[in-house]
Amino acid sequence: MEENQTLVTEFILLGFSLGPHMQILLFGLFSLFYTFTLLGNGTIFGLICLDSRLHTPMYFFLSHLAIVDMAYACNTVPQMLLNLLDPAKPISFAGCMTQTFLFLSFAHTECLLLVLMSYDRYVAICHPLRYTTIMGWRVCITLVVTSWVCGSLLSLVHVSLMLRLPFCGSYEINHFFCEILSVLKLACADTRLNKVVIFVSGVLILVGPVCLILVSYARILLVILRIQSGEGRSKAFSTCSSHLCVVGLFFGSAIVTYMAPKSRHPEEQQKILFLFYSFFNPMLNPLVYSLRNAEVKAAMRRMLYKESHSLLG
Repeated sequence: MEENQTLVTEFILLGFSLGPHMQILLFGLFSLFYTFTLLGNGTIFGLICLDSRLHTPMYFFLSHLAIVDMAYACNTVPQMLLNLLDPAKPISFAGCMTQTFLFLSFAHTECLLLVLMSYDRYVAICHPLRYTTIMGWRVCITLVVTSWVCGSLLSLVHVSLMLRLPFCGSYEINHFFCEILSVLKLACADTRLNKVVIFVSGVLILVGPVCLILVSYARILLVILRIQSGEGRSKAFSTCSSHLCVVGLFFGSAIVTYMAPKSRHPEEQQKILFLFYSFFNPMLNPLVYSLRNAEVKAAMRRMLYKESHSLLG
């Protein structure tokens, strides 16, 4: 590196270019959404832990999805709220790299968890007699641990490649968090290797899971259409529709974020898409699973009934 270059030790997250009154309004709105995200996912996680009827592989995977969604929000939203109050407040280089690593880890893990959930539904509907054998607890725990480990290791590869780059001169990241592509724009070195690895991992962790999920649900649909009982068909559709809603929201926003044609203001467009991808998705997941899932609603009623009786007693 040349001597006249100054190493960057901290970054400024530019966030959204809005007036002070709009920033205060967004601070209040996003704080409300953030609270709802933590409460909603925390409730789902608590119900699954406390209600023995939800101690099944499907809800085991769902509990980890709730953990990922809470972690998503805790990783990006507090810094975004802080920037809305004080746009000039910097984030340290180490803090930025940590945020990038955690965001990528949670994103990769969620992709893999959604694949596991689709596989669980495939086995439950297409091979019901062998379900308990195929989806044993040892298998489920191994699959979940593998998802977390693979997500973290892949993120470590991205961050390790980014740490080898020199960052000098500009220190303003045109985003509301340390998104990897936005950070790479500030590197004063060749980033082609980083972008190739990002593209390859995107194919593996985004396109691959989508294809597996589509194949699983194509097989599931064929089996559901052959079910004679109207009640059985309705129950099968109900258990799968919630997962399909989450898959559509998550992968749909991710695909649009990375594969949509560039507009005149691609960076502003991507900020909005990332806001939906990393903020609104985790908030909507508890609504999808509580409003569209009869077992979760029944567990909620049982929990409220126990609480009311304990208070009366």
